[in-house]
Amino acid sequence: MSTPKDLKFSETDEWIKVKGNTALIGISDFAQNQLSDIVYIEFELDVDDDFDKEETIATIESVKAAADIHAPVSGTVLEINEALIDNPEILNEDPYGSWLFKISIDDPSEVDTLMDGETYDRFCEDRGN
Repeated sequence: MSTPKDLKFSETDEWIKVKGNTALIGISDFAQNQLSDIVYIEFELDVDDDFDKEETIATIESVKAAADIHAPVSGTVLEINEALIDNPEILNEDPYGSWLFKISIDDPSEVDTLMDGETYDRFCEDRGN
């Protein structure tokens, strides 16, 4: 799968798509591939909850493992993609089209600390995939 160039990535395999002062957060293709068949998502936050960068915001379980999802930036939850509760496998089918949270960003400069798509691709290659 081609890595979208309009996203930023964290070292813990979350992506963020920024539009103004809001953003969508999801998991990368690399992450869903490592997890394998995703069977459950537990959202750790509710709408209007504030969170800090690198805080655990969700847990994803697969047939292989469980993984914490970390906030790539600090912010406030505006919306949760509740469709994933009943259909978590959507993340395997379309990881870049399936977001977990819509947020408002507290500190836009935190986005600048994240990797662009090309850098993230090299980061993944260096990890052996």
